[in-house]
Parts: sequence; C-alpha cells; structure tokens
Amino acid sequence: MRIGVITGSGSYDWPHMASAAPQTVTTAYGQVTVTEGRLKGVEIVQLSRHGAGHHRLSHQVDHKANLTALQAANVDAVVSLTVCGAVDPATPPGSLIIFDDLYFPANRLPDGTPCTWHDTPGKAGRGHWIFDRPFSEPLRQALITAAHETRAPVVEQGVYGHVDGPRFNSRAEIAALATAKVTAVSQTAGPETVLAGEAELPLALVGFVTDYANGIAPEPEPVQALLNRMAASKTIFAELVARAVPTLNAATPAGFVHRFDS
Repeated sequence: MRIGVITGSGSYDWPHMASAAPQTVTTAYGQVTVTEGRLKGVEIVQLSRHGAGHHRLSHQVDHKANLTALQAANVDAVVSLTVCGAVDPATPPGSLIIFDDLYFPANRLPDGTPCTWHDTPGKAGRGHWIFDRPFSEPLRQALITAAHETRAPVVEQGVYGHVDGPRFNSRAEIAALATAKVTAVSQTAGPETVLAGEAELPLALVGFVTDYANGIAPEPEPVQALLNRMAASKTIFAELVARAVPTLNAATPAGFVHRFDS
C-alpha cells in the first residue's frame, strides 16, 4: 500500500523516512509540497498541512489542494494526525485518541464555502456521502493496535470536534461541545475527513492531547506545558505510524457516495 500521512502542528517534516524526496505538486487549487519516501518498506507520502515553520495558520490551510495532491500521488489511504485539546476530562494530556466519530456541523472550508467537492450543478459524480462512521475501520484497528505499543495512553474511540481558528475556544463554547459528547477539538481535521469521504479515500484520524480545553481542568496549565507536549507529539506520532504501516494491507473507505450522474 501507498500511505498518505498528513501532519500538523509540531510535525512539519517526518523522521526516519528512507530516500525522502520533497516535491511540489501543482493542483487546480494551488501548489502543495509533499515528501515521498519509504518507512519500514512501505511507500509514504507525507504532507505538512501548515508548512515548514507553521507558515499557514489553521484558517489558511487549503484542504482541497492538500487532498488533491495526495490523490495525484496515488495514495491508497490517509492517516491524518492532529494535536488537540481534550473536552472529555477523562482523556488526559499525553493521550492518543483514535477517533471514530466527527462533530463538524458547519461543514465549511476556512474561506466559508461549503466543504464539498460538489460545487457545480449537474456535474458528473455529484452526490451525497452516506456513512455510519466517518473513518475507515480497518485503518482505525491497525492504528489502535500500534498505539498500544507506544508509550502513550490510548483512547480507542472518541468524537473529534472541528472548531474554527485561529483563536482557541471560550469556556462557554467548550461547554456546548461537551454536551455533544465531543472528546477533543482541533482546527483542521474536519474538512480533511469530509473531502476524503466524498473522494472515497480511506482515512483515519489520530489525535494527541496537548492540554485540556478551556474550563475542563480546575486550573489552566501554563502555555509552555502545551508547547512541550506539542513538541513531543512528533516523536510519538512517528513511532505510531512506523508501527502501523507495515501491518496495513488493505483499507476500505468509510461509507459510500450516492452519485447522481448525468
């Protein structure tokens, strides 16, 4: 299999990849830099959603360009990685979450337009993504097994809550998300999940908890504690992916797309 890996804050390049070769992919939505190489004998295409040095904040990430670039690189599946803030007080900082559900009711891209490939009336292939769970279950299971072999606590299920950035959320906003049973939040993975789903591209999402979201802990931690865990996430994510990818031999998309082809 050929695996796409989307990395986030703190993971702008990917360690231990053999024959790593950065290249620029030109898409209809803009240019994207990817790095191709091999990890444990598996072909990897790594994409940093923020770019080197966190060039793009969350509201500047071009999700359509990123997913198009991975499709152009002929990946068979995608592992999306994100640092996140815990909404569930039972999910402590330092945990890995293998998400199995999504809370993204706005369904909007950062520019405010609907999060969909289907933006032209009558275009062939248009349709509805229909699913019970939004993430590829074979990918999830491989990641769960690999996560238990790392040094991090593992949460095998969770609701990913997409929130708009770049600011963090208020206590009242986090309290509202808690009523929807959101486990943890970040600012980028909602559009990736939806666009991959519509493209029938298998995707799984893993979070690494850097802190508790506003109002969850009795007292907020110093910001430096968040930054320290963000820095540590790169090594933990790299270990997780290195353990998971050799076990991947098949992946199925989440759900299906009912298309109204003209």
